[in-house]
Amino acid sequence: MLFIKWLCIVFICSTLSTAWSAPTREYSFGIVPQFSAIKLMNIWRPILDLLEEKVGVKFKLVGSVTIPSFEQEFVSGKFDFAYMNPYHSVVARKAAGFIPIVKDIKKQLYGIIVVPKNSSIKSVEQLENKVIAFPSPNALGACLIPRAIFYRDYNKMKFTPRYVQTHSSVYLNVLLKKADAGGGVQKTFEKQSPAIRDKLKIIWKTPKIAPHPVVVHPRVSKKLRDRVIQAFLEIGKDQKGKELLSRVPIKEIGRASIDDYQPLKKMNLDEFYQN
Repeated sequence: MLFIKWLCIVFICSTLSTAWSAPTREYSFGIVPQFSAIKLMNIWRPILDLLEEKVGVKFKLVGSVTIPSFEQEFVSGKFDFAYMNPYHSVVARKAAGFIPIVKDIKKQLYGIIVVPKNSSIKSVEQLENKVIAFPSPNALGACLIPRAIFYRDYNKMKFTPRYVQTHSSVYLNVLLKKADAGGGVQKTFEKQSPAIRDKLKIIWKTPKIAPHPVVVHPRVSKKLRDRVIQAFLEIGKDQKGKELLSRVPIKEIGRASIDDYQPLKKMNLDEFYQN
Protein backbone atom coordinates (compact mmCIF):
# COMPACT_ATOMS: atom_id res chain seq x y z
CA MET A 1 0.00 0.00 0.00
CA LEU A 2 2.82 2.38 0.91
CA PHE A 3 4.55 1.44 -2.33
CA ILE A 4 1.43 2.36 -4.34
CA LYS A 5 1.16 5.73 -2.53
CA TRP A 6 4.82 6.36 -3.24
CA LEU A 7 4.27 5.64 -6.96
CA CYS A 8 1.31 8.07 -7.02
CA ILE A 9 3.38 10.81 -5.40
CA VAL A 10 6.21 10.24 -7.89
CA PHE A 11 3.73 10.36 -10.80
CA ILE A 12 2.11 13.59 -9.57
CA CYS A 13 5.47 15.29 -8.99
CA SER A 14 6.69 14.17 -12.40
CA THR A 15 3.54 15.56 -14.06
CA LEU A 16 3.80 18.89 -12.25
CA SER A 17 7.49 19.13 -13.10
CA THR A 18 6.73 18.58 -16.77
CA ALA A 19 3.99 21.22 -16.72
CA TRP A 20 6.19 23.75 -14.94
CA SER A 21 9.07 23.18 -17.34
CA ALA A 22 6.94 23.31 -20.50
CA PRO A 23 8.24 26.07 -22.76
CA THR A 24 6.03 29.14 -23.27
CA ARG A 25 4.69 29.38 -26.82
CA GLU A 26 6.50 32.02 -28.90
CA TYR A 27 4.87 34.10 -31.63
CA SER A 28 6.70 36.14 -34.27
CA PHE A 29 5.97 39.88 -34.51
CA GLY A 30 7.17 41.65 -37.67
CA ILE A 31 7.64 45.40 -37.89
CA VAL A 32 7.76 47.42 -41.11
CA PRO A 33 11.30 48.93 -41.16
CA GLN A 34 10.47 52.64 -41.24
CA PHE A 35 13.44 53.36 -38.96
CA SER A 36 16.79 51.70 -38.25
CA ALA A 37 16.78 48.24 -36.65
CA ILE A 38 18.14 49.60 -33.36
CA LYS A 39 15.47 52.31 -33.16
CA LEU A 40 12.70 49.82 -33.94
CA MET A 41 14.01 47.49 -31.24
CA ASN A 42 14.04 50.32 -28.71
CA ILE A 43 10.48 51.30 -29.64
CA TRP A 44 8.82 47.89 -29.88
CA ARG A 45 10.63 45.58 -27.43
CA PRO A 46 9.21 47.32 -24.32
CA ILE A 47 5.71 47.17 -25.84
CA LEU A 48 6.06 43.46 -26.57
CA ASP A 49 7.37 42.90 -23.04
CA LEU A 50 4.15 44.41 -21.68
CA LEU A 51 2.10 42.27 -24.06
CA GLU A 52 3.92 39.17 -22.80
CA GLU A 53 3.03 40.02 -19.21
CA LYS A 54 -0.64 40.50 -20.03
CA VAL A 55 -1.15 37.70 -22.56
CA GLY A 56 1.14 35.01 -21.14
CA VAL A 57 2.99 34.09 -24.35
CA LYS A 58 6.33 35.15 -25.80
CA PHE A 59 6.68 37.54 -28.73
CA LYS A 60 9.77 37.39 -30.91
CA LEU A 61 10.50 40.71 -32.60
CA VAL A 62 11.40 39.93 -36.21
CA GLY A 63 13.32 42.63 -38.04
CA SER A 64 13.45 43.00 -41.81
CA VAL A 65 16.43 44.65 -43.49
CA THR A 66 14.35 46.55 -46.05
CA ILE A 67 10.69 47.24 -46.77
CA PRO A 68 10.77 44.98 -49.89
CA SER A 69 12.10 42.08 -47.78
CA PHE A 70 9.38 42.77 -45.20
CA GLU A 71 6.81 42.60 -48.00
CA GLN A 72 8.12 39.24 -49.20
CA GLU A 73 7.99 37.91 -45.64
CA PHE A 74 4.40 38.89 -44.88
CA VAL A 75 3.17 37.69 -48.30
CA SER A 76 4.65 34.27 -47.48
CA GLY A 77 2.91 34.33 -44.09
CA LYS A 78 6.14 34.41 -42.09
CA PHE A 79 4.75 36.53 -39.23
CA ASP A 80 2.13 35.60 -36.64
CA PHE A 81 1.59 39.30 -35.88
CA ALA A 82 2.90 42.38 -37.68
CA TYR A 83 2.75 46.17 -37.74
CA MET A 84 2.48 47.37 -41.34
CA ASN A 85 1.36 50.22 -43.54
CA PRO A 86 -2.31 50.43 -44.56
CA TYR A 87 -1.88 49.20 -48.14
CA HIS A 88 0.36 46.39 -46.92
CA SER A 89 -2.61 45.25 -44.82
CA VAL A 90 -4.76 45.06 -47.98
CA VAL A 91 -2.07 43.07 -49.82
CA ALA A 92 -1.42 40.88 -46.76
CA ARG A 93 -5.13 40.15 -46.43
CA LYS A 94 -5.35 39.00 -50.04
CA ALA A 95 -2.07 37.04 -50.02
CA ALA A 96 -2.11 35.37 -46.61
CA GLY A 97 -5.38 36.25 -44.87
CA PHE A 98 -3.95 38.69 -42.31
CA ILE A 99 -6.57 40.43 -40.14
CA PRO A 100 -6.19 44.03 -38.84
CA ILE A 101 -6.81 44.14 -35.07
CA VAL A 102 -5.68 47.50 -33.63
CA LYS A 103 -4.59 50.92 -34.90
CA ASP A 104 -4.27 54.55 -33.88
CA ILE A 105 -7.83 55.88 -33.74
CA LYS A 106 -6.89 59.53 -33.21
CA LYS A 107 -4.56 60.27 -36.11
CA GLN A 108 -4.78 59.52 -39.80
CA LEU A 109 -1.82 58.82 -42.06
CA TYR A 110 -0.74 61.10 -44.88
CA GLY A 111 2.34 61.28 -47.02
CA ILE A 112 4.56 64.31 -47.44
CA ILE A 113 7.20 65.59 -49.84
CA VAL A 114 10.05 67.49 -48.18
CA VAL A 115 12.89 69.61 -49.55
CA PRO A 116 15.74 71.49 -47.84
CA LYS A 117 14.46 74.58 -46.05
CA ASN A 118 16.61 76.82 -48.26
CA SER A 119 15.53 75.08 -51.51
CA SER A 120 13.96 77.11 -54.30
CA ILE A 121 11.51 74.25 -54.90
CA LYS A 122 8.07 75.24 -53.63
CA SER A 123 5.66 72.97 -55.51
CA VAL A 124 5.36 69.47 -56.95
CA GLU A 125 5.49 70.84 -60.51
CA GLN A 126 9.09 71.91 -59.88
CA LEU A 127 10.11 68.27 -59.25
CA GLU A 128 10.00 67.47 -62.97
CA ASN A 129 13.27 65.65 -63.88
CA LYS A 130 14.52 65.95 -60.28
CA VAL A 131 15.87 63.21 -57.98
CA ILE A 132 13.36 62.18 -55.30
CA ALA A 133 14.35 59.91 -52.40
CA PHE A 134 11.83 57.30 -51.21
CA PRO A 135 12.04 54.50 -48.62
CA SER A 136 10.88 51.88 -51.16
CA PRO A 137 8.49 51.66 -54.13
CA ASN A 138 5.63 50.34 -51.96
CA ALA A 139 5.98 52.60 -48.92
CA LEU A 140 2.35 53.76 -48.99
CA GLY A 141 2.21 57.41 -47.95
CA ALA A 142 5.87 58.05 -48.63
CA CYS A 143 6.01 56.68 -52.18
CA LEU A 144 3.14 54.59 -53.56
CA ILE A 145 0.42 57.24 -53.31
CA PRO A 146 2.75 60.09 -54.40
CA ARG A 147 3.90 58.13 -57.47
CA ALA A 148 0.29 57.39 -58.44
CA ILE A 149 -0.79 61.02 -58.02
CA PHE A 150 2.29 62.39 -59.81
CA TYR A 151 1.46 60.14 -62.77
CA ARG A 152 -2.30 60.76 -62.89
CA ASP A 153 -2.61 64.38 -61.78
CA TYR A 154 0.68 65.91 -62.89
CA ASN A 155 0.79 64.85 -66.54
CA LYS A 156 2.85 61.68 -65.99
CA MET A 157 5.58 63.72 -64.30
CA LYS A 158 9.07 62.35 -64.88
CA PHE A 159 11.59 62.13 -62.05
CA THR A 160 14.44 59.90 -60.90
CA PRO A 161 13.52 57.81 -57.84
CA ARG A 162 16.24 57.05 -55.27
CA TYR A 163 15.24 54.19 -52.94
CA VAL A 164 17.09 54.42 -49.62
CA GLN A 165 15.31 51.76 -47.48
CA THR A 166 13.99 53.78 -44.50
CA HIS A 167 12.12 57.02 -43.84
CA SER A 168 15.02 58.30 -41.74
CA SER A 169 17.38 57.75 -44.67
CA VAL A 170 15.04 59.74 -46.92
CA TYR A 171 15.23 62.81 -44.70
CA LEU A 172 18.99 62.47 -44.34
CA ASN A 173 19.48 62.13 -48.11
CA VAL A 174 17.50 65.32 -48.69
CA LEU A 175 19.40 67.16 -45.96
CA LEU A 176 22.74 66.07 -47.46
CA LYS A 177 21.48 67.09 -50.93
CA LYS A 178 21.86 63.61 -52.37
CA ALA A 179 18.27 64.09 -53.56
CA ASP A 180 16.31 67.20 -54.50
CA ALA A 181 13.29 66.07 -52.49
CA GLY A 182 12.08 63.13 -50.47
CA GLY A 183 8.89 61.25 -49.66
CA GLY A 184 7.90 60.40 -46.11
CA VAL A 185 4.88 60.49 -43.81
CA GLN A 186 4.00 63.07 -41.20
CA LYS A 187 4.43 60.61 -38.30
CA THR A 188 8.01 59.67 -39.15
CA PHE A 189 8.88 63.28 -39.95
CA GLU A 190 7.73 64.35 -36.49
CA LYS A 191 9.98 61.70 -34.92
CA GLN A 192 13.16 63.08 -36.51
CA SER A 193 15.60 65.01 -34.37
CA PRO A 194 15.32 68.83 -34.55
CA ALA A 195 18.76 68.86 -36.22
CA ILE A 196 17.15 67.18 -39.24
CA ARG A 197 13.49 68.19 -39.07
CA ASP A 198 14.13 71.91 -38.65
CA LYS A 199 16.27 72.03 -41.80
CA LEU A 200 13.55 70.59 -44.03
CA LYS A 201 10.21 71.94 -45.21
CA ILE A 202 7.05 70.20 -46.39
CA ILE A 203 5.87 71.31 -49.84
CA TRP A 204 3.09 68.77 -50.49
CA LYS A 205 0.76 66.34 -48.69
CA THR A 206 -1.26 63.33 -49.85
CA PRO A 207 -4.92 62.67 -48.96
CA LYS A 208 -5.42 61.27 -45.43
CA ILE A 209 -6.12 57.56 -44.84
CA ALA A 210 -6.47 55.14 -41.90
CA PRO A 211 -3.07 54.60 -40.21
CA HIS A 212 -0.82 51.54 -39.82
CA PRO A 213 -2.57 48.57 -38.18
CA VAL A 214 -1.27 45.66 -36.16
CA VAL A 215 -2.42 42.54 -38.03
CA VAL A 216 -2.61 38.86 -37.12
CA HIS A 217 -2.23 35.75 -39.28
CA PRO A 218 -5.36 33.53 -39.43
CA ARG A 219 -3.40 30.56 -38.03
CA VAL A 220 -3.41 32.33 -34.65
CA SER A 221 -6.44 31.27 -32.62
CA LYS A 222 -9.31 33.71 -32.11
CA LYS A 223 -8.91 33.25 -28.36
CA LEU A 224 -5.32 34.50 -28.45
CA ARG A 225 -6.18 37.21 -30.96
CA ASP A 226 -8.84 38.58 -28.59
CA ARG A 227 -6.41 38.46 -25.65
CA VAL A 228 -3.84 40.44 -27.63
CA ILE A 229 -6.45 43.05 -28.63
CA GLN A 230 -7.53 43.42 -25.01
CA ALA A 231 -3.89 43.67 -23.87
CA PHE A 232 -3.19 46.46 -26.39
CA LEU A 233 -6.30 48.34 -25.21
CA GLU A 234 -5.20 47.99 -21.59
CA ILE A 235 -1.70 49.20 -22.43
CA GLY A 236 -3.25 52.22 -24.13
CA LYS A 237 -5.06 53.20 -20.91
CA ASP A 238 -1.97 53.06 -18.70
CA GLN A 239 0.35 56.09 -18.52
CA LYS A 240 3.48 54.01 -19.07
CA GLY A 241 1.81 52.19 -21.95
CA LYS A 242 0.67 55.45 -23.55
CA GLU A 243 4.21 56.78 -23.43
CA LEU A 244 5.58 53.62 -25.08
CA LEU A 245 2.91 53.65 -27.81
CA SER A 246 3.55 57.35 -28.49
CA ARG A 247 7.04 56.39 -29.66
CA VAL A 248 5.63 54.24 -32.50
CA PRO A 249 3.90 56.79 -32.82
CA ILE A 250 0.37 55.80 -31.77
CA LYS A 251 -1.61 58.54 -30.02
CA GLU A 252 -4.62 56.46 -28.95
CA ILE A 253 -4.93 52.77 -29.70
CA GLY A 254 -8.26 51.18 -30.61
CA ARG A 255 -9.77 48.34 -32.59
CA ALA A 256 -9.20 48.02 -36.35
CA SER A 257 -10.93 46.06 -39.09
CA ILE A 258 -10.34 45.38 -42.76
CA ASP A 259 -13.22 47.78 -43.53
CA ASP A 260 -11.01 50.67 -42.36
CA TYR A 261 -8.75 50.05 -45.36
CA GLN A 262 -11.31 49.43 -48.10
CA PRO A 263 -11.07 53.08 -49.36
CA LEU A 264 -7.52 52.29 -50.49
CA LYS A 265 -8.93 49.98 -53.14
CA LYS A 266 -10.67 52.96 -54.74
CA MET A 267 -7.27 54.58 -55.29
CA ASN A 268 -6.41 51.81 -57.79
CA LEU A 269 -2.85 51.55 -56.56
CA ASP A 270 -2.34 48.02 -57.93
CA GLU A 271 -0.78 49.28 -61.17
CA PHE A 272 1.90 51.13 -59.17
CA TYR A 273 2.54 48.42 -56.54
CA GLN A 274 5.76 46.52 -57.26
CA ASN A 275 5.82 42.81 -56.41
